[in-house]
Amino acid sequence: MAGQRQFRRETLADLSGRVVEVGAGNGLNFEHYPASVTEVVAVEPEPSYARRQNEAAAAASVPVRVVDGVADALPIDDGSCDGAVASLVLCTVPDQAVSLAELRRVLRPDGELRFYEHVVSQRPAFARFPARGRRHALAARSGGDERSGGCHPARDTLAAIQQAGFVIEECRRFDFRPTPLVAPATPRILGVARA
Repeated sequence: MAGQRQFRRETLADLSGRVVEVGAGNGLNFEHYPASVTEVVAVEPEPSYARRQNEAAAAASVPVRVVDGVADALPIDDGSCDGAVASLVLCTVPDQAVSLAELRRVLRPDGELRFYEHVVSQRPAFARFPARGRRHALAARSGGDERSGGCHPARDTLAAIQQAGFVIEECRRFDFRPTPLVAPATPRILGVARA
């Protein structure tokens, strides 16, 4: 989506060592990983995205390995990662608590979770809008099942990260608008948490 490169760079800045990224989509983060990252393990359940990720991995300046898997059952050993990245994905997982517990499991003690996520608005009048608008859009595309493969932008993802036992070190909340013609802007969070 337009205008997100700066947020991707900020999310990944100064990461190092072995990193797991869940649901990497089109692999748009791969070009932004710093040279201090020794390996990115991109866990992806969708074959079409995995193909795109493999293409993006070939152009990345750090080693990227795309593996089949889901966020709630990561195919990675306990404590084997220095960092974890959740970028516009925790709004799509079936159960945030389970996915976040898996991320904690694979992180070494004191490992970092970097997050850039859609979240529920803190303004009550707007908090209901994204869920209602998204529900109607998804229902139109999926024959009525609002949970079919999509984003749930009304989740309190920051609270879910804290409830999973992560300690928030940095977090900023902002409204993102890809173009002046898109309204309303969608609320986002970007930050760092420790396992």
